Amino acid sequence: MTGAEPADQPVDTTAPAVDAPGPEAPRRIRVYLVDDHALFRSGVRAELDTVADDVEVIGEAGSVAEAVAGARHYQPDVVLLDVHLPDGGGAEVLRLVHKELPEIVFLALSVSDAAEDVIAVIRAGARGYVTKTISGRELADAVRRVRDGDAVFSPRLAGFVLDAFSDRPGAAPPVDPELDLLTPRERDVLRLLARGYAYKEIAAELFISIKTVETHVSSVLRKTQLSNRHELSRWASDRRLV
Repeated sequence: MTGAEPADQPVDTTAPAVDAPGPEAPRRIRVYLVDDHALFRSGVRAELDTVADDVEVIGEAGSVAEAVAGARHYQPDVVLLDVHLPDGGGAEVLRLVHKELPEIVFLALSVSDAAEDVIAVIRAGARGYVTKTISGRELADAVRRVRDGDAVFSPRLAGFVLDAFSDRPGAAPPVDPELDLLTPRERDVLRLLARGYAYKEIAAELFISIKTVETHVSSVLRKTQLSNRHELSRWASDRRLV
């Protein structure tokens, strides 16, 4: 006989229960920021960090080449895209990226409110277009909305898109050979000049030097064969640039 069989061990009911894993926190919206002005990019990043816990700027670019490489590398949820870049424009970035990575949503963010700029990037595949007068909270909301599938436009820009796409599918804005002589940056300068901005104010608005503003104005005067800013203002108004 080997002795009594061991008694069943009592179950310890006082041990703490293991908590079931809770729900994961929602993933932040990953934003890639494309603009040729580093100071502006820093401001947008800081503003979004301040007002939006659910939005994260994961990278930046200052040119078409950098934007395309960055979009391919990071594959963000949303690209905030300037329409004018040193080596091309937002439409070129869209052309190179949108078909390859259709899941990336593009939202144009630009100082320009010209119809031709709005229509060009929307035709290229952007989901919306807002101007740089937008507040940080409004921009964060626009990012959320385009990520969720909405189309977002600054109020006065929506009419351009309706005119171009709703009643006349595929229609283009009227061609103006004289206007086509101007570069996108010259149009930006002319538009602000026609609105009464001083050179110093134009420089601040476009993040360029006063000397660069003067150079652009001289170029516009030469190309349009006009002699002063008053004639330029009338010329711009006739072409609905103001």
